[in-house]
Amino acid sequence: MVHVCSPVGGARVTEAGGAQARLWAGSDNSQEAESLILVDEADREVGYMSKARCHEGRGILHRAFSLLIFNDRGELLLQRRSAAKRLWPHYWSNSCCSHPRRAEGMETAIHRRLYEELGLACPLQFVFKFQYHAQFDDVGAENELCSVFIGRSNGRVRVDDNEISDWRWVSPEGLGDEMRGAGAERFTPWFTMEWERIWRDHRPAVQAL
Repeated sequence: MVHVCSPVGGARVTEAGGAQARLWAGSDNSQEAESLILVDEADREVGYMSKARCHEGRGILHRAFSLLIFNDRGELLLQRRSAAKRLWPHYWSNSCCSHPRRAEGMETAIHRRLYEELGLACPLQFVFKFQYHAQFDDVGAENELCSVFIGRSNGRVRVDDNEISDWRWVSPEGLGDEMRGAGAERFTPWFTMEWERIWRDHRPAVQAL
C-alpha cells in the first residue's frame, strides 16, 4: 500500500501501513464532527462539511492553515503527530496545522489552535497560500487550500498529548539535512512542500522575526 502526495510541483510516493484505519476507528473521534469550510480554488466559501467527511476518499477541498514557530536562536519547532491521528500518525510535521471552523475567521483560528496544541501565544505573519492533495492509503486524504504563517516564541511549550506525541526544536540547516537524507519520509507531505518554499522564497521574513 502507498500514500501519494500530488502538489503543484510534482509527486511523491512512500510506504504506509493499512492497519491505521483500524487504529483510528477505535480512537476518540469527537473532533471529526467539527464543521469545516469548503472552498473553491480561489478560496471562496462554497459550503460546509464535517471534518471526517472532508478527509474521506480523495478528500474535499477545504480551508486550512499551517504555522511555523521559530525561537530566538532561529530554530523551528516541530511536532510529531499522535498515534491516534487518522492521517500520517507518528510523522514529524510543522509546529501546528489545523482548520478554521465554520463561521470562524482565520485570525481567530490560528491563535486558538496555537494555544490549544502548544500552549503558545505570539504574533503570526502570513507568508503564502497553496493548494495540495495528499493521499494516505485507503484511510483518506488531505485536500486543502492552506494558508501558511510564521511566528517567533520563546515561551514554554505545553503540548496537547491527544494531538502530539513528541516535539523538538531544529535548526534550518539540520532540518535540511534530515529532509535530504534517509529520514526524509518521516515528514508529512504538506510540511515538506511548505518548508522548501519557506526557505527558498521567504528566508528573509523568517530571519527578520
